[in-house]
Amino acid sequence: MKAVIYARYSCDNQREESIEGQLRECKAFAEKKDMTVIGTYIDRAMSAKTDNRPEFQRMITESNKGLFETVIVWKLDRFARNRYDSARYKMLLRKNGVKVVSATEVISEGAEGIILESVLEGYAEYYSAELSEKVIRGMTENALKKQYNGGNVPTGYYIDEQKHYQIDELVAPFIWEAFQMYINNRPIKDIVV
Repeated sequence: MKAVIYARYSCDNQREESIEGQLRECKAFAEKKDMTVIGTYIDRAMSAKTDNRPEFQRMITESNKGLFETVIVWKLDRFARNRYDSARYKMLLRKNGVKVVSATEVISEGAEGIILESVLEGYAEYYSAELSEKVIRGMTENALKKQYNGGNVPTGYYIDEQKHYQIDELVAPFIWEAFQMYINNRPIKDIVV
């Protein structure tokens, strides 16, 4: 049986080792199940809350060519963290004679497998929603404490040990001068130079 592996990680904070680990375990699963892996589809720094993932879409499109019968994922949450997308794309794959299997979650072929798979997919969606709520709550608390929340630090500032914005005394005079030039209607090209 011919198979492909779909792997992904969610954010820039994760590393390539996440993909390597997924691929290693999926390949071991394929070998144990006597499947031949003919390719991989990998999305880096892509959330599975949506289907807006280039390699995922390419895999779905190529499934109609009859080149593979199975998509192996490390866990079902690599495939989707949205129950509706999961059902939709599994149905499309099924129409093309392709099945999605998890390398690390034991899901039986019988009727009980249906309920277990739906529980795992529901939990993946719940986990994603709960994590989002926690992140928003944490960022709100940081903002209320006037603490840095990540991203680019504005020119003329730095972040201290307590995660507070502090004026960079070396750069601040240049920023002040640039604002004064802007207020006095100096052309942007003069300010940038």
